[in-house]
Amino acid sequence: MQIIESELKNFIADSGLVSRKDVDAAAEEAQKTGQSVGDVLVARGQLTADALRRIKAYVLGIPFVSLKDIKIPEDVLALIPEPIARTHSIIAYKKNGQDLEVAMLDTQDLASIDSVGKKTGLRILARLTDGESLKHALLQYQKSLKEEFGDIIATEAGRINVVKEGEKGEVSGEDLKKMAEDLPIVRIVDSLLRHAIVQGASDIHIEPMETEVLVRYRIDGVLHDAMTLPRQAGPGITARIKVLANLKLDEKRLPQDGRFKMETEGEEVSFRVSLLPVFYGEKIVMRLLRETGEGFSLETLGFHGETLERVHEATRGTTGIILISGPTGSGKTTTLYTVLDLLNTPDVNISTIEDPIEYQMKRVNQTQVNPAIGFTFASGLRSLMRQDPNIIMVGEIRDGETASLAINAALTGHLVLSTIHTNSAAGAVPRLVDMGVEPFLLVSTLRVIVGQRLVRRLCADREQYTLTKAERDKVTAPEHFDAAFKALTEEKILKPKATLDDVPFFRPTPSPECEDGYKSRIGIHEVLSVTPGVRDKILHEGTIDAIEEQARKEGMLTMLEDGIYKAARGVTSLEEVLRAISD
Repeated sequence: MQIIESELKNFIADSGLVSRKDVDAAAEEAQKTGQSVGDVLVARGQLTADALRRIKAYVLGIPFVSLKDIKIPEDVLALIPEPIARTHSIIAYKKNGQDLEVAMLDTQDLASIDSVGKKTGLRILARLTDGESLKHALLQYQKSLKEEFGDIIATEAGRINVVKEGEKGEVSGEDLKKMAEDLPIVRIVDSLLRHAIVQGASDIHIEPMETEVLVRYRIDGVLHDAMTLPRQAGPGITARIKVLANLKLDEKRLPQDGRFKMETEGEEVSFRVSLLPVFYGEKIVMRLLRETGEGFSLETLGFHGETLERVHEATRGTTGIILISGPTGSGKTTTLYTVLDLLNTPDVNISTIEDPIEYQMKRVNQTQVNPAIGFTFASGLRSLMRQDPNIIMVGEIRDGETASLAINAALTGHLVLSTIHTNSAAGAVPRLVDMGVEPFLLVSTLRVIVGQRLVRRLCADREQYTLTKAERDKVTAPEHFDAAFKALTEEKILKPKATLDDVPFFRPTPSPECEDGYKSRIGIHEVLSVTPGVRDKILHEGTIDAIEEQARKEGMLTMLEDGIYKAARGVTSLEEVLRAISD
């Protein structure tokens, strides 16, 4: 059933969502391009896609339903499998006899309606919904999946075949292999891995204890207890993961590292495995690296305004060093790969030396170090110099030799990207000097140093509040709030006459969909450009405070200030920023 364009135009104008003048202008453009007036308004940003759907539904007489406050029965939700629901934006939410009401973003998608009808054998009644409702409903799939995984693990744990140890208290390699292939163990491990993917975990910790095996997931940077398993499941789980990662089954005294991949619902996830002997067995930590999906951009990582421009300016150079600094788990590698992706054009040769290779990139020559055979960052970097590279990425500067080679590479016409473990951007300079790099070489080669941390994002439901001057003074020094306020004003986020007292801040509001009020993470950054003023401080003073003070005079936002900026925008909370900075 099609909508007459003139009728749609009148309904949009009558809705009051768009001015008559803008509707007429869009109608003129639609006539020239052959598009719909609604599509033109959406493209111009004058009307949201959800608002257009509601107007079309009203014109066609199709009921609109919001699923935000509806708890869909599990048996009804399961009538349409999650992959189909997600791909075709269709959710079953109400069953009445032989009628099944489904919520859709496009009620004219007859193929999906027909497919669901054939699969369920029910009469399908299509209802329109919006994007937010759809997201809320898709989250309910995850909850039912969590319960399903819990049931599988509880059931299979009782079926584990316990292999008896030999006279010396050891299990033979053959018995370990049988244990790894035991069906309950296979199902438990498979469920653990899939459960972690569903939960959005970045790491899985499997820790053998005296009476049980504790499984924990790191979600958005925070470890959560996921489940406990009987102690007898421990050796079998360890053996199974060793088989998957192609590790030695009978080696229990030395640490081991491996890797394997898993596909689930079209998503490919790589697991980086680390085993370490502990008192009650072997502790396993697995890092989840999602290899499919869209790449990041600097904006989605949290860069904005002047900080974004400084990084872009550094990437336009053909020589020098771009350094990303921060502690372990602060997202340095992701930022490094994102910058590398910006530089990855057909006219340059990019070579990397990494430990380990976390993401595979097209058209980039990636090399894995292997210290066991003497192939270190330093020796690898020497070899890379003979590979005619334009851009070199060194996973981490760990010692003086690697630092010296990276400096020489930058001096001889290469752009070098690397990471360094320091607490701030300014802290990278004395760290490199401690490694034996001469300050005059640093000022000749360093282009920009990015310091970063990760903070958790607030969910859509959050509580807004304002801080008085006295309350702000308890948080941090006034100049940090002033710097963040200046950035908000320059980027035209605040109203022209707004004052610092008008700036809103936000608190997490826990909900069933968002358990602690946070979901996913974003970076807070400080981008230190090595300007003539900063070079002078490096050469003559070289202290962290002097370098940082000069950079702040030249407009650098510190990580704390960038955190306050993001807290004022409702991206995160002040408490979360202070937690990340103090770590």
